[in-house]
Amino acid sequence: MAIKTIRLELARTPEFPDGSSGHGYEFTVPMDGEGHIDAEAWQADKKVCTVKRFWGDDDPETGYLIHTRHRTWAFSYAPGEEDDEPFFRFESHAFKEDEYVSLTGHDGVIHPFRVVSVS
Repeated sequence: MAIKTIRLELARTPEFPDGSSGHGYEFTVPMDGEGHIDAEAWQADKKVCTVKRFWGDDDPETGYLIHTRHRTWAFSYAPGEEDDEPFFRFESHAFKEDEYVSLTGHDGVIHPFRVVSVS
């Protein structure tokens, strides 16, 4: 198990046809040797799994990676589910540079993100 910092940036969308380095997330998570989230290590030390959301001119938000009651991974910035941003199939995804993931943002829309770095 290794603690990694992953940076996601918005991939191509109608609004940003070239993607956007100014819209995304940077988060810290324990990973196994194949690049998957290590759920047992997360369970043992949840507070290390922080996230920073950066979205254009909006103020950055900080929160935590959580595992929801629906057994999915999400970013959460406050208690309760209203602000949670769930990922699509995050539990089976390997995080490697130039791979893509999908996440439902604050606006309720699923956005594509490119894994820019894993360090």
